[in-house]
Amino acid sequence: MGDLMSTPAHIPVMLSEVLDYLQPQGDMVVIDGTVGLGGHTRAILTKLSPRGQVIGLDRDAETLRCCQALLPSDPRVTLVHASYGDLPSVLEQQAVPGVNGMLLDLGLSSFQLDYPDRGFSFRQDAPLDMRFDQTTGEPVSHWLRRTDEKTIADCLFTYGEERYSKRIARQIKRSPAMETVQDLKEAIRKSTPPAFRHKSFARVFQALRIVVNQELDHLDRFLSFFTDYLLPGGRIVIITYHSLEDRLVKHRFRDAARRELIQLLTKKATIPSDEEIQNNPRARSAKLRAALKMA
Repeated sequence: MGDLMSTPAHIPVMLSEVLDYLQPQGDMVVIDGTVGLGGHTRAILTKLSPRGQVIGLDRDAETLRCCQALLPSDPRVTLVHASYGDLPSVLEQQAVPGVNGMLLDLGLSSFQLDYPDRGFSFRQDAPLDMRFDQTTGEPVSHWLRRTDEKTIADCLFTYGEERYSKRIARQIKRSPAMETVQDLKEAIRKSTPPAFRHKSFARVFQALRIVVNQELDHLDRFLSFFTDYLLPGGRIVIITYHSLEDRLVKHRFRDAARRELIQLLTKKATIPSDEEIQNNPRARSAKLRAALKMA
């Protein structure tokens, strides 16, 4: 179980920019599709009236439990264990036909990265799981066991841009065990030169996390329907941390703008300030895109 006392201070990424683009106010209903530990939601609530509402979704039940404990008791907040990709069914369950604001922050939280039992980080040994939602899907260890070498190599190259993807995939399949973070690190160690190994660790772990959680599939699904549930004048803000995510958001936003469904509020992606990156290094790869729903 996670320990709230040992959870690092959560710093919401690009908070002032999120509030500037989302403009929460009055009786608005806002979706925080990746509520995490509630940093953005807490700030949004300060801008809403007593009749405003935030519906916070997260695939990670443990993160959601911690969010519930960290957020002040507030009748305006509803937390739901679900993916933002399943937003239509969530809104139907909540009897909410449309919303005024949508926020996705697609990064891992500090809590997830530092969680001792999930294997998200290569900095500490743990079972090789990496699932956001441990009630569904399969751990990375199972995926690596059943997947062929070429598919693993393609995954590492596509989602991690890892130049030694073929060597690493070959070593993974040759390894006697692939159950823990240490097992995977050893396969990477045997396949990469020392000078660039730290970056290879990060790229491989990122790629496997993306594939086992089907992150791009969930994002693609959300981008196919978000305009149907955003009310006229409503705003959407999405923060990405990976070039594939950002490219997907950029192209879908541009397509919706061409169809005059939305107006782009960010012609180019907004990035964090140097000061924010210094204070919160995990924000360094963040890119924010925002749009306004047309009438």
